[in-house]
Amino acid sequence: MRRSLRRLSLLLAPALTALVVAAHPGTAYAADPTTMTSGFYVDPDSSAQQWLNANPGDGRAPAIRSSIANVPTARWFGNWSGTIGTATGAFVGAAAAHGKLPVLVAYNIPNRDICAGQSGGGAGSDADYATWIAAFAGGIGNRPAVVVLEPDSLGDESCMTQNQITARNALLRNAIAQFNAKAPNTWVYLDAGNPAWLSADTMARHLAAAGVSGAHGFSLNVSNFLPTAQNTAYGNAVNASLRSANGFTKPFVVDTSRNGNGSDGAWCNPAGRRIGTPTQVGGGAEMLLWIKAPGESDGNCGTGAGSTAGQFLPQVAYNLIHGY
Repeated sequence: MRRSLRRLSLLLAPALTALVVAAHPGTAYAADPTTMTSGFYVDPDSSAQQWLNANPGDGRAPAIRSSIANVPTARWFGNWSGTIGTATGAFVGAAAAHGKLPVLVAYNIPNRDICAGQSGGGAGSDADYATWIAAFAGGIGNRPAVVVLEPDSLGDESCMTQNQITARNALLRNAIAQFNAKAPNTWVYLDAGNPAWLSADTMARHLAAAGVSGAHGFSLNVSNFLPTAQNTAYGNAVNASLRSANGFTKPFVVDTSRNGNGSDGAWCNPAGRRIGTPTQVGGGAEMLLWIKAPGESDGNCGTGAGSTAGQFLPQVAYNLIHGY
């Protein structure tokens, strides 16, 4: 009976969403994906698990398996993901088959990481990105999911021209519209950087300009190390500014994957950091999520010297478990 009710809710949710949107145009509504699933999805093909599969006898393997690979963590999708609708569809479909909630990161905006450069790249043109993000959302379809939309994109404007910023905002607005239309049971969180990057008032303006009113919420601390309490205070301040200037607030999530020891001010593979609170609903924000996979390099820097962004480094992973 319970399985039948869940299946019925999956069938009815898109129609109910459409009715609500029709009654309240311009406002984003989605069924609650956390109530449609029984916990978060653990990716069986994560970079940590792939390393474990190849190195089962390594002395670091038991700690990495229990403390990292077995924790629900987001999968990042970009220009390395192949046919994107197929890729997102396969990942979300696998999660749905187990009744679990997957977390995805869309990371393919043109001029990605334009100012820092460690994760540079992205779609070759605005048109390419529009096609890519529509297929990303289409691959998810009616199945429940959480999507973190384009980390760094709203904090990374200091070296951009106004025309570039305007074009980026248009791309993000369209992306949110694509998810609302094609993935009605997905909660989309537009990335809002971290408390050490921009003031809350400035970030609220950036979020509003990029169309956060149509998203479910915003994300904080992605790939950073700042404490959860600091992020929660910042998220509340961003919401106070959004309410004052625009008349609305939004839920937010915090990346806790590497903030167990807080921050020393460095952002690129710093030593002495530690994994934080595992993925969960609640905890000061709407959710605490492992968005950055612990052990994946931030780039050719710090304890990851000689690596490329996204490369899994087992010693870095091991150090994060123990706070080395």
